[in-house]
Amino acid sequence: MIELQRAAAADLPEIVALTNWAYRGTGPQSSWTIESYLEGERTTAAALSEDLAAKPQAQILVWRDAAGELQGHVWLEPVADDAWYLGLLSVRPDRQDRKLGRTLLAAAEDFARARGVRRMRMRVINVRDTLIAWYERRGYALTGETDPFPYGDDRFGRPLRDDLSFVVLERAL
Repeated sequence: MIELQRAAAADLPEIVALTNWAYRGTGPQSSWTIESYLEGERTTAAALSEDLAAKPQAQILVWRDAAGELQGHVWLEPVADDAWYLGLLSVRPDRQDRKLGRTLLAAAEDFARARGVRRMRMRVINVRDTLIAWYERRGYALTGETDPFPYGDDRFGRPLRDDLSFVVLERAL
């Protein structure tokens, strides 16, 4: 079992760097989860700070190894009495072959479950078939709900396609 800790403001630059590496990195140590249909940064410290200020019940949990090196992080946010939203799940791309993603996901679910949460929800960009399948193998199911992609809001990057939307997945805890 891994220990998750609530991120502090001082952690944001490191969280941003890992997020951008995991979602937009290129080269030999890039992630299998890169969003090649978006360009630009996935997030910034200012954007994360704004999001956390706007959603005071939300939190970013960090996972560090014994030496204090960031291994991964995840956003958790209550969205209903018994449901939380999970987002921004990121692990070091150079260590993804060690099952860190599923370990972090399970720890986030355990964290939520210990606080009475019965359902976990998330949004994934509709064209991310490999990632959707990865979550389905971990018990998440498509709900049939969709949300529009925020075209014109470059906080998440600039889309290179005009057919993007979000699909909603959910898992009973």
